[in-house]
Amino acid sequence: MTNQPQIIQLPKFLDDRGNLSFLENENQIPFAIKRVHWIYDVPGGETRGGVAYRETEEFIVAMSGSFDVLVDDGVQQYKFSLNRSYMGVYVPKGMWRAIDNFSTNSIAVIAASTAYDPQDAIRDYETFKVESLKFRGDEVSRAVTISSTPYTIHHTPNSKHNVSDCHIVELDRHHSARKGDICVVENGQTVPFNTKRLYYLYDVPGGVSRGGHAHKGLYQLIFAASGSFTVTLDDGCTKRSYTLNRPYRGLLVKPGIWRELDDFSSGSVCLVLASEKYDEADYIRTYDEFLEYRK
Repeated sequence: MTNQPQIIQLPKFLDDRGNLSFLENENQIPFAIKRVHWIYDVPGGETRGGVAYRETEEFIVAMSGSFDVLVDDGVQQYKFSLNRSYMGVYVPKGMWRAIDNFSTNSIAVIAASTAYDPQDAIRDYETFKVESLKFRGDEVSRAVTISSTPYTIHHTPNSKHNVSDCHIVELDRHHSARKGDICVVENGQTVPFNTKRLYYLYDVPGGVSRGGHAHKGLYQLIFAASGSFTVTLDDGCTKRSYTLNRPYRGLLVKPGIWRELDDFSSGSVCLVLASEKYDEADYIRTYDEFLEYRK
């Protein structure tokens, strides 16, 4: 991975029930995720952003709709048009970026390498141009580095959570009538885990069902980034269903819970933040195996 802004194509798994794409720490992107935020309800044609970060790297995806990402290193300007859910733009630290030309109902999801720090942001372009001389003269130090303070989840293998241990997490919604809304999730703050994988379902036909599995050790926070669907949780004794229909309301699902997703509205996007990278050994794929696991 170079220190230049660039398009990165993510994996895309095709399915008649909707497609799935994902990104993982240090795999599809060259940093560990510390923060994820998404921008939605932006009026068509508006511009967001206009910021540079001294230390933060970003990866930006048009999870729905389309928009342009404008990147400026102080000498050269780049324009990336995003209109596919499996394509994203990597923005290195030390570069000015803005997002504009939003189509109606677009969703911009941004994974970031740091927790939010207002001192890290440069919001005045003239100040950025002065500091960009330093960034360009410090190319070696801008090479990708990854450091992470682990957030410890206290659980033991085969821990038996119940559906009552899972709950709705309501995020703060930063609203602007002219610029749209922003929701933010930070490791160890909004969620009780470090996000190591982000995956999402899109192009889901209305009314279909997805899911039908459990995890032995994975924590998940599930959002309806667009549209709506129902999540049914099952601990082998009790079932509970939640309707997700707001981008700022997520469902925390703990390990050892069977879950199914259904009643998708047309055009829904299911966004999931996960505590671990993909590991097939962590999956329980059949309900009979799940019931045996719960004994």
